[in-house]
Amino acid sequence: MAIIKRYPNRKLYDTEAKKYITLDGIAELIRDGQEVQVMDHSTGEDLTTLTLTQIIFEQEKKKSGFLPQSVLTGLVKAGGDRLSSLRSALAAPLDLIRQVDDEIERRIQALIKKGELAEEEGRRLRDKLLAQTRRLPDFPATEERLEELLRMRGLPTQQDIASLAGQLDVLTSKLEHLNQLVIPNEDEEREQSL
Repeated sequence: MAIIKRYPNRKLYDTEAKKYITLDGIAELIRDGQEVQVMDHSTGEDLTTLTLTQIIFEQEKKKSGFLPQSVLTGLVKAGGDRLSSLRSALAAPLDLIRQVDDEIERRIQALIKKGELAEEEGRRLRDKLLAQTRRLPDFPATEERLEELLRMRGLPTQQDIASLAGQLDVLTSKLEHLNQLVIPNEDEEREQSL
């Protein structure tokens, strides 16, 4: 886990890489699959949630519409249940290719079973169809063009969705932690007022 220290001058320092880092740099670490913890250098206070929120804010400023308004509204209204359903919604597209592959296999097997397709023909057809849904080394430029088209239209790529899912995991755990801190304080205030 990368530990980032935030200094009073608001500079961020990556203790692992031993150099200063920007919010974009932290976002890149997260996109690369690293867990990140941001701590106040003076107090040791955990500032991870605040920093992740700043990253999302900066990305929204750079690319208006980075997150749909409905997602942002949902986050504002969110409790733990809402974040779980949002995480599920973000993960669903990542499972799409597997579902397509399973459906192709199921339909070809049904045709073979009915005798409408020979087994060898079924294998060839399956291989051709499955090749369409998989990343082929012969077509890296096509995938790059597709990712560029998605970015131009403001649509998230698979990597963007995976990054958001990771950020949601971190935000959920931080929100749960904050809820645990706030709820006991509210109970204490009620007891004192009685």
